[in-house]
Amino acid sequence: MRLIRHGEAGSECPGIILPDGKMVDASAEFLSFDEGFFACGGLESLRSWVDAGCPNGIEINRNVRLGSPVKRPSKIVCVGKNYADHAREFGGGVPDEPVLFMKASTACCGPNDDVIIPPGCEKLDYEVELAVIIGKTCRHISEHDAAKYIAGYTIMCDYSERAWQKEHSGQWVKGKSSDTFAPMGPCMVTADELADSASLSLWTKVNGETRQNGWSGDMMFTVPYLVSYISRFMTLLPGDVIATGTPAGVGMGFSPPRYLSAGDQVEQGIEGIGSMCQRVIPDA
Repeated sequence: MRLIRHGEAGSECPGIILPDGKMVDASAEFLSFDEGFFACGGLESLRSWVDAGCPNGIEINRNVRLGSPVKRPSKIVCVGKNYADHAREFGGGVPDEPVLFMKASTACCGPNDDVIIPPGCEKLDYEVELAVIIGKTCRHISEHDAAKYIAGYTIMCDYSERAWQKEHSGQWVKGKSSDTFAPMGPCMVTADELADSASLSLWTKVNGETRQNGWSGDMMFTVPYLVSYISRFMTLLPGDVIATGTPAGVGMGFSPPRYLSAGDQVEQGIEGIGSMCQRVIPDA
């Protein structure tokens, strides 16, 4: 299944994309795609509703605004330097264990929403990432069992202000958490429809120029390993997001760096999920 949330920002309704591409509103049966939905067996109920022909479902206009496919998660856990080529362009060597940092959930926005340059931002950068959506509460789980806890996958662009991330002391979260710095979408593809998370192409284009062109099989730490590893250090709740890292080609990796400016258009895509596109705009 492909889950979406549609409508005005802050008032999104749940919906589904059917195999024929038709989008159907599901708000007559489901309140939202959030922690409670996943925790209470919502995916199974949604599947039954779809199999029954989406009773009381109303077709959605294809031009409707999409929000992030899951309502604001309790946390976004990010993995740094998980592709060797990106680790080398980032500097500091290849890590022996996953590098973890947090991104504020208030950074979430829709897949095609504008990205706002915050005041004082001078080094805005992009990172396309395969994002894992957790389906069940997990703590201290094994790598072997990790798949049981994954609801599905989506695309996230991990926007960063590199000066705040690297030059202002402390942890990376400073440069990662501004509003609109975590667009997600266009949908959540359930795990049963994206069975092999290690065989997906992923890419970024800036103003039509391909900047990132990678393959999820190049991750140094696989999705099951990451879910298991992270669950050692914190409880992952239904609807939580794990962003699994990015391949080489980020703006910071060029010489000289090629950071984003107002007016730029940034597109990202992942095989089997879809694509999304943001326009970079100054803060009002």
